Amino acid sequence: MASTSRRKRPPNADLARLIETSGASHKSLALRVNQLAQQAGLETDYSHTSIANWCQRGMIPKWPVPNLLAQAIGERLGRPVSLGEIGMGDAETPDADVGLDFPRDRGDAVRVATSFWSFVNRRDFLTGSGFAVSAFTTPVTRWLVTPADEAADHTGGKQVGRADLEELRDAADEARRWDSKYGGGNWKANSVTVCLQERAAPLLRGSFTDDVGRDLFSVTSELSRLAGWTAFDVGQHDVAQRHFIQALRLARAGGDVELGCYVLTTMAMQSLLRGFASEAVDMAQGAFERANGRAAPRVLAFTKLIEARAHARDRDARAASRALRASEDLLSRAEASSGSEPAWIDFYHHARLSADAAEVFRDLKNPKAALAWNQQATAMPTGVFTRSVGMRLAIVGTAHLQARDLDHGLELGNRSVDILARVQSSRAKDYVREFSTALAPWRREPAVREFIHRTRQELGAAA
Repeated sequence: MASTSRRKRPPNADLARLIETSGASHKSLALRVNQLAQQAGLETDYSHTSIANWCQRGMIPKWPVPNLLAQAIGERLGRPVSLGEIGMGDAETPDADVGLDFPRDRGDAVRVATSFWSFVNRRDFLTGSGFAVSAFTTPVTRWLVTPADEAADHTGGKQVGRADLEELRDAADEARRWDSKYGGGNWKANSVTVCLQERAAPLLRGSFTDDVGRDLFSVTSELSRLAGWTAFDVGQHDVAQRHFIQALRLARAGGDVELGCYVLTTMAMQSLLRGFASEAVDMAQGAFERANGRAAPRVLAFTKLIEARAHARDRDARAASRALRASEDLLSRAEASSGSEPAWIDFYHHARLSADAAEVFRDLKNPKAALAWNQQATAMPTGVFTRSVGMRLAIVGTAHLQARDLDHGLELGNRSVDILARVQSSRAKDYVREFSTALAPWRREPAVREFIHRTRQELGAAA
């Protein structure tokens, strides 16, 4: 098969050394690559001669075979092997649309997701492609039509068990904690994409029952949503969008309508914060209607909260208030209920609702209501919710400025910078920029000039 780049290259000494270290023969390695390719839905017929050509002539097989070769060698060594280690770090330039597909077929969905994960950590990935709200159209439509696949079993490589799922859940829990405390730019949060490529992808190609498969797809969806959230938090909106699309498709593969609703709500939140409030309203309403009766009240309450925030950005006070009341009613039902809830929604309680309601009324230029809601929001521990506390201070500070209270506003603004200087989050800096913009009527005041200078020095946030 014509599957190898013919460009003349020097011998690949790195690959030859690693194969020798692994103890694999060229014949057995070629056989394993063919097996992995078959599991990925590809037809290959590599032999010991193919391996020799890759080593001695520096030839590079077409994508995604370099990834499969690294996986095969990694199985022998008992550790993950990168493309750089096998001398194929520049094996392929990713397609501009990688990660944007939402295939109808579950097998195709796994191939799209794992291909995206194999590219996403590369330095040349998606330089400046940007966020496009229109890219959500097909994924959202297909999820709304069919939010759950019928079956989730698969026959492939190694048998996947409950211990594998627990490892992925632990990774997700730890990433959530670090993201809340340090922002999406911390090294632990960024390790989620490595986990997806090195741990989740091989499991998705393995063998599992329907029950294990549903849980596997769900926890992998949760990891993909987390990867998108951390990317979004540091301003990598194009990467975040692709992670969210794959998370939505994986939730469908697991038949997890509740998680799909949460992912779609997160997509709505990204859209509204990127300036597409009307589209965000549609997404949040669609998520709610599709999951109503199938998701826990707390999950539905959060969806209504994001709808309220989108209406507020669209300057529709009546619709925002209506959605906010619905969120509050659902949250009261959740608090009174003894039913089970997913762990990923445990952050949403009345304190969070009150804090976000303050933002809703700040966006509606209603400082009196914003400050009243803030009074209902209990204090959040800075050591656990560092980013959220810093952003909330900036929001409430802006409301004070809208009420013409410069002194109190500046006090909260400075406290916000104190906290957010320890967090790697471009999203948090956006809130400080919004606060700085609200300082415009007092630009000549010395304290205001000092604050603007401070934000530039400590956060790199220009107004």
